Amino acid sequence: MTNDEVSAELATALAEMARDLLAQGSLQQTLDRIVRHAVDLVQGCESAGIMILQGGRVRTLAATDDVVLTSDRIQGEVGQGPCFDAARTGAESYRIENLNDQAERWPRYAPRARELGIGSMLGFKLFTEEQNLGALDLYSSRPGALTEHSERIGWLLASHAAVAFASARADADLHIAISSRQDIGMAVGILMERHKLSADQAFAMLSQASQRRNVKLREIARRVVDTGEAPEHA
Repeated sequence: MTNDEVSAELATALAEMARDLLAQGSLQQTLDRIVRHAVDLVQGCESAGIMILQGGRVRTLAATDDVVLTSDRIQGEVGQGPCFDAARTGAESYRIENLNDQAERWPRYAPRARELGIGSMLGFKLFTEEQNLGALDLYSSRPGALTEHSERIGWLLASHAAVAFASARADADLHIAISSRQDIGMAVGILMERHKLSADQAFAMLSQASQRRNVKLREIARRVVDTGEAPEHA
């Protein structure tokens, strides 16, 4: 196969991936498909995951298998490792050809990663102009399996994935916002009818309960809708 044919095949595969990601019905389904596509499209990649740091803690958003989950957990426990560092520093990409050579760099992570069977790794920041979405991390059991070519393909895949991720998250946030407004409106109506309150008084009752309990307003509203009780009883 010529270079032009390889390039055309890759372009087609990435286009199909982009359409597939945008067709998913939820944010989690989109994330799960991103890591599956990484394994399918990036030469040498055997496992893939998406992780973020929240308050200094590692959170795995998607993983193809237990190798990814365990690697993320170890990095969170020891506070070091390639994925941990990339997420913390915002590095756009990294490639580790041979994890056996990284014992001095990550002395608490590298030995345990080798026990997991990790030989080489790739990572990419998932980002758009407006958002840093986390890191896409690729694993192989073989040192040297993830090459410069793998890194180029992974970079293109991560760029498409970041756009789909951002779109899916925006859709999920919009759905939550709409649902919250609906719940709050229903709760206000219930309080107005049962306690003969004005709309402002009913909303104030919800807000005060939210602040007093340190619970989000939409959760207080949902409890009122579910129970029909005033916030202090819901």
